[in-house]
Amino acid sequence: MSELIKNNKDKQKQLKNIVMEIHAGKNPKEVKKKFDKLIRNVSPEEIAEMEQGLIQEGVPVEQVQSLCDVHVSVFKSAIEQAPRGKVLPGHPVHSYREENKAAKKYARILVRESRYAGRSGSRFSSAMENLEALEIHFRRKENQLFPYLEAVNFTGPSKVMWGKHDEIREAFKDVRKAHSAGDNGDLRRKVRTLAGAVRRMIFMEERILFPTALRKLSEKSWVEIRRGEAEIGYAWISPGNLWDANVVQSESSAPSPSPVKSNPDSRIPLETGELLPSQLNMMLKALPFDLTYVDSEDKVRYYSQGKERLFPRSPGIIGRDVSNCHPPKSVHIVEKIVQSFRNKEKNVAEFWFTLNDRFIHIRYFPVYSELGLYKGTIEVSQDVTDIRNLKGVKKLLDWE
Repeated sequence: MSELIKNNKDKQKQLKNIVMEIHAGKNPKEVKKKFDKLIRNVSPEEIAEMEQGLIQEGVPVEQVQSLCDVHVSVFKSAIEQAPRGKVLPGHPVHSYREENKAAKKYARILVRESRYAGRSGSRFSSAMENLEALEIHFRRKENQLFPYLEAVNFTGPSKVMWGKHDEIREAFKDVRKAHSAGDNGDLRRKVRTLAGAVRRMIFMEERILFPTALRKLSEKSWVEIRRGEAEIGYAWISPGNLWDANVVQSESSAPSPSPVKSNPDSRIPLETGELLPSQLNMMLKALPFDLTYVDSEDKVRYYSQGKERLFPRSPGIIGRDVSNCHPPKSVHIVEKIVQSFRNKEKNVAEFWFTLNDRFIHIRYFPVYSELGLYKGTIEVSQDVTDIRNLKGVKKLLDWE
């Protein structure tokens, strides 16, 4: 083992010791003083790798997530001095950073408007709607950036960050409840909590996640990330064009081979007929529900691209492990469904809830071969609001 590798391992061990001492109840200031020399020289990537190492050793994601704010504060002075990495407008990281500038601004406005919410409820509601566009920022990270980090076996920090997204989502709900209850004192407290969580998340992104991602991902990966972003969209901003994904790809010295594609004129034989690939694709897109297929190896292989999707999807999830497509707090549910299908204990799992005043029905079905071998799972998500409201009988066409 080289001296460099040995030193890196020793450093990672010490970094983990810092976090575990904090977890054990030690005063962060005392811990910081004890490890002062080490802390002064820590890099964002080393912090991210420390989080990954803790998760790989069996520390629950939720536990690492709960400690995140504390251990980041301990390392704050060091990571503030680390280079963030320069990127041109149009690069995914540049777009994230521009959104973060807007998020900070809208968080400040929300805090200000919370002081007068009792007198000007409409202005407060408008400020909330502006900040809630942060959800688009989250979705792009979860569906485009995280899958590429997972592809280079860097999953821990992504899971921790997803948990932070969910904390902020819950904070938004708490603010809405306090506003509806008319408790202005509680509202101001909840808004400050929300704004603080947003600022901390931005710090973690800017100082740990993005610098680490820039070092770990290739230019080709960033090109693919950029090309898939439009399907989800952007919060508050329009991406620049100085970094052009098409130009970057064309300048690549070693272009990757094109994937093998089926002949578009060759019909696909099915059990009761045959279809052209284009016909099959059009049929799947025309279905009045979202369809996602996960294969027997738990990899996402397909999602339908209907006109109005219920949940965000983007090309980055193709080939992704299905457990990584869900927030850490609900992964165990997904794993339980898949395992029950593998064992043939269940033949359907379903959920229903209200989303934006619409009634959503989600069902999971196992797929088996003719020999009864498990071949994957299909997820079907449908807005059944209008179906639930049907009454009586209708046998005639009445478009007029």
